Amino acid sequence: MPLMLRTRGLAKSFTLHLRGGVRMPVLSGVDLAVHSGECIVLSGPSGAGKSTLMRSLYGNYRADGGAIEIRHRDMMIDIAAADPRTVIDVRRHTLGYVSQFLRVVPRVPAVDVVAEVLHDRPPEAARDAAHALLLRLNIPPRLHAIPPATFSGGEQQRVNLARGFIAQHPILLLDEPTASLDAANRAVVIAMVREAKASGTAIVAICHDADVRDAIADRLFEMTPYQEAA
Repeated sequence: MPLMLRTRGLAKSFTLHLRGGVRMPVLSGVDLAVHSGECIVLSGPSGAGKSTLMRSLYGNYRADGGAIEIRHRDMMIDIAAADPRTVIDVRRHTLGYVSQFLRVVPRVPAVDVVAEVLHDRPPEAARDAAHALLLRLNIPPRLHAIPPATFSGGEQQRVNLARGFIAQHPILLLDEPTASLDAANRAVVIAMVREAKASGTAIVAICHDADVRDAIADRLFEMTPYQEAA
């Protein structure tokens, strides 16, 4: 299976301005490789840097050192060194991200929140696909035309999942994808992850639910807090 994502010597620290500019290292020398059709679950205690690594992979955090290579348009692109326009193109076509929390433009109906990701399809086809995926995630039709800001936490997470999965990106980052879901909806998400893997999607996930982790992970990537690792 082709290599889809790789970090080499990745490092990230934060400056604590309220503490006199002290620098707090979080990641150091992270080497991670993810292949097509593989799901890697980040594992380790709170404070090990799992969320920092995930946000660095997506380009939300700028790396202090090392490389983050993404297979994009048949080339390995180092988004740790890429310009903003390239990062946006990678996100648009190659790299999907499902965060724990839904952040969207207010007053936009749920179906359009999901459909807007399908920027290459005609609007009606995109909306039809969005309706179908929302239904699969047990969002009833009466809610499709309502802005998701009014939804429960579990409903918002399912809208977020629909946004993440609908574009079928070659690489997908999942940050606690089932944290707010009941057993029935967790089963739906597990099935969606397995289908994505079968189609060749490379997945990196954070998942504290042991049953979900065991159901989707091909292997674990162990992380330890920087202070312990030093």
